[in-house]
Parts: sequence; C-alpha cells; structure tokens
Amino acid sequence: ALLSSLTLSFFQHALNGGIRRYHVASVLCQRAKVAMSHFEPNEYINYEKLEKNINIVRKRLDRPLTLSEKIVYGHLDDPAKQEIERGKTYLRLRPDRVAMQDATAQMAMLQFISSGLPKVAVPSTIHCDHLIEAQSGGEKDLRRAKDINQEVYNFLSTAGAKYGVGFWKPGSGIIHQIILENYSYPGVMLIGTDSHTPNGGGLGGICIGVGGADAVDVMAGIPWELKCPKVIGVKLTGKLSGWSSPKDVILKVAGILTVKGGTGAIIEYHGPGMATICNMGAEIGATTSIFPYNTRMKKYLDKTGRADIAALADEFQQYLVPDAGCQYDQVIEINLSELKPHINGPFTPDLAHPVSDVGAVAEKEGWPVDIRVGLIGSCTNSSYEDMGRSAAVAKQALAHGLKCKSKFTITPGSEQIRATIERDGYAQILRDVGGLILANACGPCIGQWDRKDIKKGEKNTIVTSYNRNFTGRNDANPETHAFVTSPEIVTALSIAGTLKFNPETDFLTGADGKKFKLEAPDADELPRLDFDPGQDTYQYPPKDGSGQHVDVSPTSQRLQLLEPFDKWDGKDLEDMLILIKVKGKCTTDHISAAGPWLKFRGHLDNISNNLLIGAINIENGKANSVRNALTQEFGPVPDTARYYKKMGVKWAVIGDENYGEGSSREHAALEPRHLGGRVIITKSFARIHETNLKKQGLLPLTFADPADYNKIHPVDKLSIVGLADFAPGKPLKCIIKHPNGSQETIMLNHTFNESQIEWFQAGSALNRMKELQQKSS
Repeated sequence: ALLSSLTLSFFQHALNGGIRRYHVASVLCQRAKVAMSHFEPNEYINYEKLEKNINIVRKRLDRPLTLSEKIVYGHLDDPAKQEIERGKTYLRLRPDRVAMQDATAQMAMLQFISSGLPKVAVPSTIHCDHLIEAQSGGEKDLRRAKDINQEVYNFLSTAGAKYGVGFWKPGSGIIHQIILENYSYPGVMLIGTDSHTPNGGGLGGICIGVGGADAVDVMAGIPWELKCPKVIGVKLTGKLSGWSSPKDVILKVAGILTVKGGTGAIIEYHGPGMATICNMGAEIGATTSIFPYNTRMKKYLDKTGRADIAALADEFQQYLVPDAGCQYDQVIEINLSELKPHINGPFTPDLAHPVSDVGAVAEKEGWPVDIRVGLIGSCTNSSYEDMGRSAAVAKQALAHGLKCKSKFTITPGSEQIRATIERDGYAQILRDVGGLILANACGPCIGQWDRKDIKKGEKNTIVTSYNRNFTGRNDANPETHAFVTSPEIVTALSIAGTLKFNPETDFLTGADGKKFKLEAPDADELPRLDFDPGQDTYQYPPKDGSGQHVDVSPTSQRLQLLEPFDKWDGKDLEDMLILIKVKGKCTTDHISAAGPWLKFRGHLDNISNNLLIGAINIENGKANSVRNALTQEFGPVPDTARYYKKMGVKWAVIGDENYGEGSSREHAALEPRHLGGRVIITKSFARIHETNLKKQGLLPLTFADPADYNKIHPVDKLSIVGLADFAPGKPLKCIIKHPNGSQETIMLNHTFNESQIEWFQAGSALNRMKELQQKSS
C-alpha cells in the first residue's frame, strides 16, 4: 500500500543569486497551471523547470539517471555549472517548500525572526503535533495540551501569520501524514524539520529531514546545500501475503543496512508499500527514500482531492521514474513472497527478528516476554489501511469473546484519518477490543506519554508500530524493552499478551474454551467513500502580515529570543577540556532528550539543562555524571558545561560511531554551542546532526584513524591547530596533552566546504547570512 510505503520511508554563497522573496520558488507551468496544494491556489507545480534541468544534467553526465537523481538534480540552482559527484560534491538546491513541526518550528522561527526578512520565500507550514502528551484519551489530552502550551501555540500562530507560514492547529494530526494528504506529490522537493520527513517519498517526492537552520536558509530564499547523495536501489520482487506487510520490508532492510548503512544515500525502491517504507528509512541513516510514480499514487492523489496533480504527473511521467539502465551504488533485492513478519528491537531499530523467533530469543537474552502495552499508529503506520488491518485482527478476537491482555493504544495520524475510521467503524472495533484512542499527534512515539502502569526502572516490554525504540525514548524508562513491528502484529501480540505468540502458527483460546487461530488480516487500501476531512484545523496566513505582532516575553520560561553566537577569534582552539568521552551509541535523544523537555524547545538556555544527560560516560559507565576537570568533582553534564563556560574554558566532546543518529532536532547542536562547546570529535556522524553542528559554528571532526578514539582520555586536554589554513579536504591536526606531560598528535578529517567554513568563521550560518545581507544592501 502507498501509505505503508510511507512508513518505510520514515523507518529510513548563499546569496549569490540574490534572496528570493514572497513565494517565488514555484513558477507557472506553461502547459497547465496546477496548484501545489489547494491551500495555496497561487503556488504552482513547475514540472517544466524540472524537465529542463534534468535534460541539462543528463546531457552533461551523458548517462541514464536514477529517479532520485532526476528530482534532486532537477532542483539544482545552477544545473549547467554545478559540479556533480555522488558522495563527494555539495549541491546547491532550490526546494519547493518547507514543513516544520511545533517542537522544532519554535527555534526555526526564532532564527527566521533574527534574519530580519519580512516574509518566507517558499510555501511553508507549521504543524502542531509534538506537544500533546498521551494521558487519558484524545479529547481530554488535546484540551490539556492547548491549555498548557497556549503561549507556544500563540507564538507559532502569530509568527506564521506575520511571515506568511500556514499553521496547522493542535489536533490536526502528525506533520508527515498531513504532508502526505496535502503537500507531497511526485517530483516535489520538500524539506522538513523532522527526521521522518522522508515519509513523503511514498508519493514519489524527495522529502528530506533537516535542522531548523537549514529550513531558515530555504525560507530566506538561499540555495540549500546537500552533499550529493549516493543512491541505493532496493528491488522488490514477488508479492506480500499473509501476515507480511510493507513494515516488514523496512524492518528487513534495517537489519541488512543497520542504523548507519544508508548514511549519505537515498534509498530508491521499486515495488509496493511505499509510505511506511520511506518513513523508516530514517532509521538506517538514509538521506531520504522514494518510490517511482505509479497507479497507487495516482489513486491516492485522486482520493485526497488532487486528481489535477495526478493528471499533470501522468503527462510528465518519464521524469518521475528512473531511466532504463541507470546505475546504483548498491543494490539490495528482497523477494516479498519469502518475507516473513519481522519485529525489531529492543533498544535499536536495526536488531531484526522474525516474529516466529523473537519469543525464544527474548527468553535466551532475559528480555521480558510479557507485553505490558501495545501501541499502534504514529506517523509510520497510521494510514487507513493500517487501521483497517488492525481492526480486522481485533474483530476476530471479539468474535471469540477475547479482548487485549496488554494495554492497547491507537494514535490516528491525522484528523482526516480519525474522522474516517470513526465513520467506517474501525475506531469502535479497536475500542471494543480494549483500545484507547489517543489524540491525532505524535504522543508516545516521541516520549509524550504520561505512563502510569509501571515505575521508572521497572523492567518491562512494549510493542509498537512506531519507528524508533532507543533506550527510554517512549516513556523515559531505560528498562523498557521496546520492539517495533507492523500494526497488525502489535494488535495480535497485544491480544495474546506475550512475545512468545506467533500469529502465523499459534492458537488462542476463546471465551468458550475453544482454540482458534487468527487469520491473516485484509483491509481496503483506501476508503470506499471519500475521506472524511473531520474538523477544519488549518489557519491560512494573511496576504499581508506585516502588521501582525509576535510576542516573546523576556520572562517566559518557554520562549527566548536568540542572541548571536560569538565569531571565531582567528586563533587555534588550544587546551580544550573534554566535557565527556561518550561510550557507545549516542543518539540525539541522548544529547537532547525529548519527553518532558519538549516544553523548553523554544528556550535555548532552559533546554540546555538536558545536554548529554543520556550519554554514557566512558570514565565511570554512568549517564549524566562527568568529572569537572577544574574541581575534580563529579556532577551532571550540563552543570559542568556551565561551569566551564563561566570560567571561560572551551571544551570538546568525544563520540563513537554514528554520533547524533535519530531525530533532526538541532537543539542537540545549539545546546553544546550555547554552553561553550567548540569541537565534537567522533568516529563518524549521522548526516543531519553533522550539518546542524556546522550551522551553529561548531567543528564536527572525525578520527582519520578510528583507533585514535582510544588515545584520548577524559582527563586530557586537546588543541586543534592549523585553523588559519582551514580548507576543504585538508585534515586538521589535534594535539593530545596527557596529565603526565606527554603529548600525542593525531589527524582529524572533516567534510566542510568553503561556505561551511565561512559559517564557522562567522560563528554560525545565521551570522554569515546577516553578513551577506549587509554586504548586499
């Protein structure tokens, strides 16, 4: 199914051309004037420009192009002169639009306000989905969220009105489902301030997760930089059947590629199950994921009121599919006919198990087999078909007098999905089997869960149809063993109450004492009637918002206007202390936790009190406990960083592999910069986090020899020398000073290009933008 493929997507000199203003990103199509969205009737799809750019690049490269290349190169700022080499050169691109969720939109809009520009240059939207905590059910939780977050919602609403940004009110649904229903289309290039933006690839678009500073570039009309992606092809053969679903495709791919195997690459699929697959591409580090334009997309566009877009896509179809004979950097082939239902976890989304094996593995590893809670929905699996397949499983249990043994929750992906499953009876079936319908929001998937059934530190198991299962992500309990699988498997396991149940082979006992076996579920991909849109939750920006006042109180604990970071002083970074040497996995959840901290996402100083509190210190094996090198006392990481800043001491962080994987949250870069950090040295970085660090004026560097990670100890001092000659492709020298007076020198690599070096020298990308604006005026 299309929506299921979106789930897969999930689980997977700036001003040289002048600043574009007032939505000039989209030019009228000469063949047909078709709006990008019915919410923006005067912003048109420009397939002719895409066609022109693709033809220029194809002639230059003299080879067939993959679909990913067509759409990416079709959005080049200068297709005739742009240097193009997969995995090496940086591309300057002109995305069609920007989308921001409320937790990241706060900092993005604060940065845009700092830019001094009057209005966004491309169509942009804000989506209120992250600040609604799951507690007692949809309506009550939504009312509570509106009350608690009134200040933030008012800021985002008024900022949207002033600067020309559409505003989706709380209760609208999850950003990615809203994009799928309204904004994604074949050939679009969309960037979003959430790592699961690739969900839109299920409709044939290049949709990429970024940090807020990247979004500000695009909203300011500045070409956006992206390292030219490699392209991994995934060839899907055969046909899904039985309990297997598109979710199992991405769970299988995650097991093959691991959490970093897709880094720097676009995953290009051929076959069914598009949205779910694209969504979770983020879990393998992929830049994004995409499916070629096909009849399923056409049907979905038609069903969501966009038949005119489908007709235009038909006309330009040759540019929305890969060229025959195109070459991929890597090819993976999966036979869907042989694919078994999978469940991945715990603690990482790439630990793949067939559902038939997970019970035995859990017993062997000492993982709890009793399931405390099953949770379905989220941006990855909340389509109409997902809800229908889960309801089909629940209906069988009800027919035999059974309800869920585990607690069971359902998160609709959007108001449209909620209203439609209510109308068609799915919601009531899920309630009857014991389910609790939550608000149309992210909820427990991102840690917005006021969980009451266990105590923190209690070992337990949950199963979800979400995309991530890092330690403590869902409920802030490090002992919660979270597994991700398809919604129908979650439903079946919740009815059985144990990981040892295999719905393909095992029997349940009905209320009458008779044994029965669940049949593989089936459901309509799209509703037979039109979707029910539900309540109208969209706020159009006014034509002229210049008179709109945006209020940020100086005494607010939720919002804080930004002050520019200090410029580089032109000197080497000498005798830096090591704040922490991180042991093992360090995601953006470890660097800047979500959950209860989400309320501070618009206040940099307050949110900085969670800096690296989840990272494990190699010196003592503990989280949030580091040695203060000046006092020799152990204390919390943020307190130690603040002490160093107060004393005027610069500091560094040492990390392991794939540092910063996970969410796109730029707070994980803003916080270390705010508290005095200057350098992050690791074995490797996740793509979005590395870019976010550069944008905020930090130096993300990698060991030329990964074994040098072992040469640095938490008590050492570090000096980065040669910064006066900082240049693209030129390694930097690091001098390690040990407490005994001895020294070692190692080499560090970087991926900075010339404009990114200017960000570092100016103190941040935003500072550099302002410098260029001043020169331009």
